[in-house]
Amino acid sequence: MGQEITVTGRHGASPSVMIFDCNRSITGMALERYASPDEAHGARPPDVLARRLFDLGATRVSVYSSAVTVEAPPERWGELEGQVEHAITHLFGYYGDQAGWSPDALRAIGVEPVLPPEPAAE
Repeated sequence: MGQEITVTGRHGASPSVMIFDCNRSITGMALERYASPDEAHGARPPDVLARRLFDLGATRVSVYSSAVTVEAPPERWGELEGQVEHAITHLFGYYGDQAGWSPDALRAIGVEPVLPPEPAAE
């Protein structure tokens, strides 16, 4: 559940750069730059997204309004492009296996989810 983001990827000027255009703003008019996972320590959407992208293999992330610029080793883009698009698409999802806030997604950003107890057998 939660609104999915429509994402279109395009290659940047360098083979290590891809730009992902989104149908909604992630930062407003602020430019957020992350040179390492250590810089993505907040709980705001661009911080969460940057951590997820670093976990996938990004080496640098910038988010400006509705554009996400991702740097990664050029040889990895064949594998990474779909994963990055998925991470952005489901950023605002909040439950379900495909959601950005699924238990696996929460663990990826260092949060251990508290799951409801299993129903008692009758």
